[in-house]
Amino acid sequence: MSERRTAPTVGQVVLGKRLQELRETAGLKREEAARILHVAPATVRRMETAEVSLKIPYVQMLLSAYGVPGHEAAEFVALAEEANRPGWWQRFHDVLPDWFSLYVSLEGAAKMLRSYEPHFVPGLLQNEDYARAVLRAGIPGPSAEGTVERHVALRMTRQRLLERETPPKLWVIMEETVLRRPVGPDPRVMREQIERLLEAVEQDHITLQVAEFASGPHPGAYAPFSLFRFAEPELPDMVFTEYLTGALYLDSRDEVAAHLEALDHMTARAASTERTRAVLREYRERYR
Repeated sequence: MSERRTAPTVGQVVLGKRLQELRETAGLKREEAARILHVAPATVRRMETAEVSLKIPYVQMLLSAYGVPGHEAAEFVALAEEANRPGWWQRFHDVLPDWFSLYVSLEGAAKMLRSYEPHFVPGLLQNEDYARAVLRAGIPGPSAEGTVERHVALRMTRQRLLERETPPKLWVIMEETVLRRPVGPDPRVMREQIERLLEAVEQDHITLQVAEFASGPHPGAYAPFSLFRFAEPELPDMVFTEYLTGALYLDSRDEVAAHLEALDHMTARAASTERTRAVLREYRERYR
């Protein structure tokens, strides 16, 4: 049996889909591929859906059976070896839930991230003090301080993707409630966080729009969610939505299309980037 992983890397997801395409092009069913490997058909399915890591000897046997030329097979194997390497986030396994590991992997591979945030500043735009205050509220108790600091370190490390030479496009619709809700007794925390947002919106790859109270209700006002778009053709757009104890990853066309339509409507109704800057400056002055 192939070794299970807590969450797949994006490379495993892409190569798993590619393995399925090669099998189907070769005219083989999963049961026939399983007989080649002397395993259960479920093992082939788990490889194709990235539920398990890509065991290299299995990959080599399948590529040969699928008639993949030698040089292409060698490139595929090299990619599989790279995809099987643990992602940087796995060193935070002590505080990173399994259901969020995939999010971090997708986040790092996306060429565009669009999100709706009704409660807090998005994690990629939080500064340390704001993140610490939010996390303390979610992890109460004096014994949790070390856990909070690990979460803060993880969040700050995630933000490095915005500093890449070719960073992803980040486009956020954020409720005005976020600016109204102080995260602690010290107003400097909110003031400095808003200053961080003002700095962020000056970057070409970051767009932030505030959904003002005056604009009324909109179709996305249910729960926070993020939409990922990738450069790899094997990866469709994907939506992530979180609840108290877990999350959902949606990739069906209908569900993704519904979230994309909601984002487009919210974008049209939210404050423009210039108006958003003005709103941020107004709220900054309130926290003194």
